[in-house]
This record gives sequence, structure tokens and C-alpha cells, in this order.
Amino acid sequence: MSAGEGKYTVGFVGIGMMGLPMSKRIAGHGYPLRVYDTSEAAVKAICAVTGVQAAGSLADIGRSCEAVILMLPDSAVVKQVLYGGGDALAAQLKRGAVVIDMSSSSPSVTRELGPRLLAAGVDFIDAPVSGGVKRAVDGTLAIMAGGEHAVIERVRPLFLTMGKSIIETGMLGSGHAMKALNNYVSAAGLLAACEALKVGADFGIAPDKIVAVLNASTGKNNSTENKLMQFVVSGLFNSGFSLGLMKKDINIATDLAKSLGSDTLLGEVLLKSWTDAESKLSGAADHTEIFRMLERAGGGKK
Repeated sequence: MSAGEGKYTVGFVGIGMMGLPMSKRIAGHGYPLRVYDTSEAAVKAICAVTGVQAAGSLADIGRSCEAVILMLPDSAVVKQVLYGGGDALAAQLKRGAVVIDMSSSSPSVTRELGPRLLAAGVDFIDAPVSGGVKRAVDGTLAIMAGGEHAVIERVRPLFLTMGKSIIETGMLGSGHAMKALNNYVSAAGLLAACEALKVGADFGIAPDKIVAVLNASTGKNNSTENKLMQFVVSGLFNSGFSLGLMKKDINIATDLAKSLGSDTLLGEVLLKSWTDAESKLSGAADHTEIFRMLERAGGGKK
């Protein structure tokens, strides 16, 4: 497989909230696509798209695909998929194949896996995404790619079926590091925005006025623009990204900082806040539901 070559066969493992629209984009651009997920319903949902075939096993993905995308919950699942037994993916991958981990994985685990795959003649890059379900559907995700430049270039046309901004972040693992750091900043912005919304409403200011002022002023951030009115004030709380996944990414970011001897003044506060929210609301709750934890804390006007 080389840059500019025709449409090679792509494997996609993990057809979840993000994986479904991302895989649809790939198939829609003419790539032969083989998919695998432990959920039969998820596989049926994507196989309804023309040109998509269900793989009978992970080994089948490895045998039939030149590029394999992993869109999985965490590094533990990534390792299980690659090396977890008789149906594991890695043993069946062709020499010259590329594995692309688009999950929100731990950068340290990513760095461990890279040399192991390379020793078997398989390239490995990390390319997590940002933008949520909406941008996955319209193909405008931000993709942060870590690893060898030549390998990233080989799959850049594939990335462009899913994303608008393809940013090379450096060495293997740097994409996963940046994903966690981005969500660290995003979590801080959302928590601050929700606190401001609650305090302003307790004071008697209409929620739409609070959001309008924030978005016209220096407090504007992604959450004030794209989450407060859409998912919090509306009461829908259905952005498509879970509270547990946000906490996981904050944990990765704070662990990364500790491993480097760096101080994160907000890190422990953020981690405690999101851990408390997960325990009170469940990790499956939408991450915008952290506003509900603030409501439950009490205080202010009722």
C-alpha cells in the first residue's frame, strides 16, 4: 500500500457512537470495508450501508485488510483485540499492513505496542479524534496523528474521509497524549461554563442571556458555543460522549503530567469533580450531565 494507490481494503473494529458514522464515511468514499464488533446490532447497523461486509472474527479482519482502524474504549481493550488469544488480530496481520488506533488510549501503552507490531512487519500509528458525533457524521473531525510521517502520509486519504484537520503531533503516542490533554482542557471549560450557568440562573438571569454574554465575551469556549444551549439548557443531555470517557481522559492527562514531573494545578480538582459525577450519575451518563451534579449539590435560589 502506498500513497496515491487505489482503494485498499480497510478493517474497522469498534462500531460505537463514533465508530458508526466514521465507518460510514469510509464506505461512502469507496473503500472496501470489513467491520467487527461484539455487538451484533452495531454490525447490522453499519452493514446496511452499501459496500460494507461483516467480518466473522478479528482474525478475518487481519487476513483481509491492508489498514485496520481501532475505535475502542481504552488501551486495555486495544491490547485484548491485538493480542488477547486465539482470535487476536495481530497474529493474522499482513506484513506491510497499518494499524491505526483512533481510540482514546494511554500514550504509554501505545509506545509499548508500536515496537511489538513493527517487529512483525506491521506499522502502527495513533490517530485519535475530536469533534463528537456531529462532526463524525459530516466528516469534519480533527485527527491528531502520532507516528512516522511516511506512514501517516500513506493513510492520509483515508483520514480525509473522516476529518477536516489532520494534525501530525510527532512521535508515536503523541496523538493519544494530545487527545487526553485536549479533553482535559475541554472538561475544565465545560465545568466552569456549567458553574457559571447555575450561579447566573440562581441569581435570576435567564439561561439564554447567560450563554449569549459568554459567547460575546472572553468566557467563550467550545462548551459555551456548542454544549450549553444545545444539551444543558435544552435538558437533552445527549451529546454522545459519556461522562466515564471524559473522566478516563482526564485521568490519562493527569497521569501523563505526573510521569513527567509536571504540575497541573487544576488536575486533581478536575479529576475529583468528574470522579464524583461518575459515581453519582454513572459513567454511562452523557458528559454534559455534570450540570445535574451541580444542581444536586444544592444551594442558591430554587
